[in-house]
Amino acid sequence: MRRLGFALLAVLLLLSAAACSSGNEEASGSKDEKGNEEITLRVAWWGGQPRHDYTMKVIELYEKQHPNVKIEAEFANWDDYWKKLAPMAAANQLPDIIQMDTAYLSQYGEKGQLEDLTPYTKDGTIDVGSIDENAISGGKIGDNLYGFNLGSNVLSVITNDDMLKEAGVEIDDENWTWEDFQQNVLDVHKATGQFGTNGMHPPDVFFPYYLRTQGERFYKEDGTGLAYKDDQLFADYFNMQLGLVDQKAFPTPDIQAQIKGLEDDYIVKGTAAMTWNWSNQYLGFAQLTEAPLSINLPPEQSAETALFLRPSMFFSVPKSSKHKEEAAKFLDFFVNDVEANKLIKGDRGVPVSSEVIEALKPELTEDEAKIFEYVERASQNASQADPPDPLGSAEVMKALKDISEQIIFKQITPEEGAKKFREQAEDILGKNK
Repeated sequence: MRRLGFALLAVLLLLSAAACSSGNEEASGSKDEKGNEEITLRVAWWGGQPRHDYTMKVIELYEKQHPNVKIEAEFANWDDYWKKLAPMAAANQLPDIIQMDTAYLSQYGEKGQLEDLTPYTKDGTIDVGSIDENAISGGKIGDNLYGFNLGSNVLSVITNDDMLKEAGVEIDDENWTWEDFQQNVLDVHKATGQFGTNGMHPPDVFFPYYLRTQGERFYKEDGTGLAYKDDQLFADYFNMQLGLVDQKAFPTPDIQAQIKGLEDDYIVKGTAAMTWNWSNQYLGFAQLTEAPLSINLPPEQSAETALFLRPSMFFSVPKSSKHKEEAAKFLDFFVNDVEANKLIKGDRGVPVSSEVIEALKPELTEDEAKIFEYVERASQNASQADPPDPLGSAEVMKALKDISEQIIFKQITPEEGAKKFREQAEDILGKNK
């Protein structure tokens, strides 16, 4: 009996040791053939089918170089993407890497749902050696880097050069003023009977740029109110537009609203000589028209360094991710790997790495090269981007849009609109205090 007891004890000890061993292996995670921990990353983005296709190729390239990492792709169009993301955030189940937009960065960042990426830029996990600080700062809220810029766009004025030539208009885009712009628009209309420019909609893009040319900003840095103090700036901007509308050189918002895509734009249809747009739109316009097009710096960009590198979109890493360092490594690959960017080819904006830009130049078409050259030229005199839009910004922009339409349709004066907008905006943003 004693021997049987010892035997049973020995068996129990062996089983216990095996269980402990099995438990330790499970806790440390499974390993690949080289002993590296096998990791699964979820990566989410929005976009059309071409973006999905090349992003999958980038993922395959990363997996080939990192055989211990498997990536699960989650993508959708713009509307569906945000509808899916919200419940995942509420359930604390966000993907390890999420494509993020400026309009949502504050919402997710200030709610404590996004990881500060600064430590990963400081320890070299994300290599920023060839990336300008101005290209990075757009993803910051305070001192925290909640989104890493995937590409840069710059505000531009794209022109139909045949129409300008017909009107005898030459643009010195390094030095032209708002007065020059208005005169050029009127000269084109008189010579061609067409609009001189598109409608500069939405106003939430172009009025803030006008403020920057005057040395002012739209929002306070802390998002608790409007930064500019003088309402005459608002009145001056919309009086300029109103004057051009009165002379039929500028379209009203209802006409502008008929444009549903690039193929409908005035510059494509030949019904305006200029279109204010982000630099990445140039390629689409150039592909849709036979007329020679140029991409120009906007008026009065120089004196106040009014232009800035606008992040096209970001990659963010949620706090809920269990693989933050590996997510940061994939982010680094996405922005710094030359072969990956040969697949991306500027679809998410001109690459932020100067080394990647130089490597891509021989691969670009003539029109693609124009965009890269323009962003590079603009960046030489660019200032830091404004902070991400604060909470409540969607309501503020709706108020600005509604009031601007009331002004253009002469339901209220620009001066009345300035006062009305300030009251509404301050009421909305005051909730952030």
